[in-house]
Amino acid sequence: MSDMSTKTITAVFSTRESADLAVEHLVQKLGIDRSDIFVETSGSDNSAGTDVSGGDAATVDEDARDDAPLSAEIEVSADIAADQEAVVRSAYQELGATEISAN
Repeated sequence: MSDMSTKTITAVFSTRESADLAVEHLVQKLGIDRSDIFVETSGSDNSAGTDVSGGDAATVDEDARDDAPLSAEIEVSADIAADQEAVVRSAYQELGATEISAN
C-alpha cells in the first residue's frame, strides 16, 4: 500500500496469544484484509513473546512449559486506510499492546 491515504500501524505485544487475538480482532471485527496484517518477532530469534501464555501457561494439572522461546516481544503491523487509524489504535490498546506507532 503505497498511496498517501494509507498508514502502517504497528503494535508490540508481550505474548503471542495477545498478538494472535489482535490479528483476529482486526480481521473479524474491523474487516481488515488478513493479507494486510504482518506478525513478526521484535528480535532476531524465533520468539513466543516475553511472557508465558496460552499453551505454555500452567494448568491445574500440570506445570508451565519451559521450552517456549521467550526472547523478544511480538510485533503486529497492519496496512490500513488512514481513516481507520483511531479505531485500530484503540483495538491494539484494548488487547494489551505495550507500544503503538504509525508510519
